[in-house]
Amino acid sequence: MERALFWAERGRGRTSPNPLVGAVVVSSDGVVVGQGAHMRAGGVHAEVAALEAAGARARGATLYCTLEPCAHWGRTGPCVEPIAAAGVRRVVAAVIDPNPQVSGRGFAWLRERGIEVTTGVGEDRASALNAPFFTWVARRRPFVIAKVATSRDRFVGQGASRVKLTGPEADRHFHRQRSEIDAIAVGAGTVGVDDPELTARGAFRERPLIRVLFDWRGRIASTARVFSTLSAGPVIMMVTRQAVAAAPERFAALEARGVTVEASDTRDLKGALERLAAQDVVSLLVEGGPALHAAFAEAELIDRAQWVVTPRDLGTGVPLAPLFMRLVPPHEPSRVVHLGEDVLIEFDVHGTDRSHRPH
Repeated sequence: MERALFWAERGRGRTSPNPLVGAVVVSSDGVVVGQGAHMRAGGVHAEVAALEAAGARARGATLYCTLEPCAHWGRTGPCVEPIAAAGVRRVVAAVIDPNPQVSGRGFAWLRERGIEVTTGVGEDRASALNAPFFTWVARRRPFVIAKVATSRDRFVGQGASRVKLTGPEADRHFHRQRSEIDAIAVGAGTVGVDDPELTARGAFRERPLIRVLFDWRGRIASTARVFSTLSAGPVIMMVTRQAVAAAPERFAALEARGVTVEASDTRDLKGALERLAAQDVVSLLVEGGPALHAAFAEAELIDRAQWVVTPRDLGTGVPLAPLFMRLVPPHEPSRVVHLGEDVLIEFDVHGTDRSHRPH
């Protein structure tokens, strides 16, 4: 199962909206004869890839997979059929697939045909691996990561002046993260101060990156740099209908350039996330600023928090949102990673991985 989990990681940043899945075929005498991973939505599933690698050696073997094999037709055929056709004797799976089209049906199909099924092996790691997918299926919204970088004295910036806090190691780390997630979001204030491009730089990204701008009052200037990067991926503006009505020509011009304007009656974050989920956005990185972080925290829509503490002292400026600190679960362990002179403190809010695990 450790090897299957390793193989599942090969699809990171490529498979959305499908989960990360790895599979390993072990012969009856304990030899690994086939390995595979799901590499992209619509592509070969991990179990089929591993069985193809094993060939005739799969007969009588044990198949280890990080997620329940599917038993339905989607973009590809059901995995349970080639498993049975290959003569696999036993299937060991880490966790049940929460997709209502699967959700135990794959295990039942295999058992009905005399194939032994063992579940729960590597469950914790497999659940953590696919926490975004589980959240998307169970809650019909993206898995939300809130990331903030602060000075040592807990300021995120100095008002209208752009301040560079993180060093090169941290920058590389988070651009790799941008290469893996489905969408990145910022508020109007961040665009006004930093004027970011919101692209993944220095890291290969196979799919377009969706950029989401929460601009309820329609404050972002049409000259913002993010609007010149549409070739890197879609840009979606979350605004109120009132803001659009106040400046219809400006929003019409943005739409003519390729920007998607999502207008709603209220500043409804949950509704906005549901609309993103319907567009197959499984993971969303919220990078700032403090007002947007506070709004997500208040709505209890943050699943994972990332706090980067840098060695610089600002003395004054825009403070870290107090609500962000309240997200720290009292009994859950944090993950601490040193990125050059910066320190990343990462934690799952309220045991997110556990609460989203299907039963």
